[in-house]
Amino acid sequence: MRERTLERVRKLLAKAERTDNEHERATFMAAASALMAKYGIDALPPAGTRQTPSDRVVTVPGPWAREKARLVSLVAQAVRCRPLLLGRGDDGQRVHVFGFAADLERAELLATSLLLQMASGLARARPPEGVTAVRAYRRSWLLGFTDEVYRLLGAAESRAAAEAAGTGAELVLADRRAEVDRAVAARYPKIRRSVPTTSGTGYRDGAAAGRRADLGRTGVPAEAPPQLRR
Repeated sequence: MRERTLERVRKLLAKAERTDNEHERATFMAAASALMAKYGIDALPPAGTRQTPSDRVVTVPGPWAREKARLVSLVAQAVRCRPLLLGRGDDGQRVHVFGFAADLERAELLATSLLLQMASGLARARPPEGVTAVRAYRRSWLLGFTDEVYRLLGAAESRAAAEAAGTGAELVLADRRAEVDRAVAARYPKIRRSVPTTSGTGYRDGAAAGRRADLGRTGVPAEAPPQLRR
């Protein structure tokens, strides 16, 4: 079932990647992201089955390492993982992600795709006439893109959970959230929360691009991803 589901997602995304029609791309995106969310529910074990969450540290290189790390973090959070931003390491910004295997898999695949899409979207973005603070515009564009992707992913996950109501999935999800929270607390007993601020004017443009993002792409590209512009 897992392989069949992922193959269906790959086919939907291949269609989304080949079309230049925004309406078609949005249609394929919606189908793929909904299927990914449903896969997250279908992968749940029966109630009472004991599993242990695991974790992984993701290092995101520059440029725009902090903004890209925020995307990785919010994508992971949207698919029921628990991310923590660790700050700069030797090779870039680090994100420590806790979760169960299927959710970690979804987070990794979605974040890989969305980092590429964010890079290509920023490369196409042009500040409006009269904007002189170009770097601030681009940073706010990245924040807008990330926030909108997070909203759309969260909505897809909520719909999938609502459709599974009455099957016992809600109890399993609650238990898994508690397990993940315990794993995080055992590793990081003191956590400081922060909210990014922005002074640029590109937030709305970035959010619009996020609404057009292909939220379900699961394939890892054959070529290296394009670098985000400074």
